[in-house]
Amino acid sequence: MLSIVLAGCTSLGSSGPSARAVVNSARDAGAEIKVIDVTDAVARNILRADQHMGFAEAFGEGVPAAMIIGKGDALDIGIWEAPPAALFGTMMLQSAMPGIEPVARNANLPQQVVDDEGMITLPFAGAIPAAGKTPRELEKLIVGRLAGKAHLPQVVVRIVTNRTSNVTIVGDVTTSAVLPLTPKGERLLDAVAAAGGVKQSVGKTTIQIARGGNVVTMPLETIIRDPRQNIYLSAQDVVTVLFQPYSFTALGAVTNNAEISFEGTGLTLAQALGRIGGLQDSRADVRGVFIFRLESPEVLDPAVAATARRTPDGKIPVIYRIDMRNPATFFVAQGFPIHNRDVLYVSNAPGVDLQKFVSIVSSMAFSVIGVGNALN
Repeated sequence: MLSIVLAGCTSLGSSGPSARAVVNSARDAGAEIKVIDVTDAVARNILRADQHMGFAEAFGEGVPAAMIIGKGDALDIGIWEAPPAALFGTMMLQSAMPGIEPVARNANLPQQVVDDEGMITLPFAGAIPAAGKTPRELEKLIVGRLAGKAHLPQVVVRIVTNRTSNVTIVGDVTTSAVLPLTPKGERLLDAVAAAGGVKQSVGKTTIQIARGGNVVTMPLETIIRDPRQNIYLSAQDVVTVLFQPYSFTALGAVTNNAEISFEGTGLTLAQALGRIGGLQDSRADVRGVFIFRLESPEVLDPAVAATARRTPDGKIPVIYRIDMRNPATFFVAQGFPIHNRDVLYVSNAPGVDLQKFVSIVSSMAFSVIGVGNALN
């Protein structure tokens, strides 16, 4: 009879392997799959590795961008002379107030476009290097070129079309745009607003800034909460708005077997268990809570990582084991981060299959007794 019962137990359906089967299968695989018990030290190590550098730490807060003239920019240049005007003066403006000297206004010069060598050309001043200078610096340079030729020249330079001090905003925004920078200074969220805002919810959106050879990504919600991360943008920055649908999958003896989405700011194990409704009291093995993850090698002990099998992208298959019998585990779970594409699996308790079999046998026995009573 015992043999029949045990055979019946093994033939019953199950939502997945038992806790012992998970551990044994990992051991049978040798060094290829690592089983790691989740402790406070393990949780702290993973959390430390997950703390990526923010925009303020990577780029600094920055300063408002100076108006730097670049190749392709169009300039409006005005040159004024004191009377009697000799080179650029075209008319005399007689002052109506006695004792005030008349002044000469300059001729209307055409807009100057900085060529591919960074130069502009002005009458009587010749070719002048303009790229890389501010309007004030170029004004002084032109005045110096006209010294001895024009009578007390005064120069005003204005950038009409700015083609170099721009920021590009692309991705999940209403309208991708090229935003010209001004001396006022445009911050990151100014650029996002200028592009019409983000299409997705704030909690599932991340922002990436590419500046020079550095690329840094942060959740939009973190940037909004921490004003330090709303840095000033620099010329040629590329801001990419990304929709990040992070999720983990819950399987086994849990209340809700499903793929669960979570925010870009992250999720802890305690929060994950709460979102799936916790463990099933009648089925779950409190010692059989596992997280299946493709882990980064730098998170693991070097001795462990050295012997582990790696996926083509350099990740290491790891099974984190959580013992929910220990009350201290609930504190650890508040700091253990869930990663995108994690699989949270809870195995059945050892007696569940036997209980199922007994329930089936009992229901069959009562059915036979009921049929017998009906026939009698």
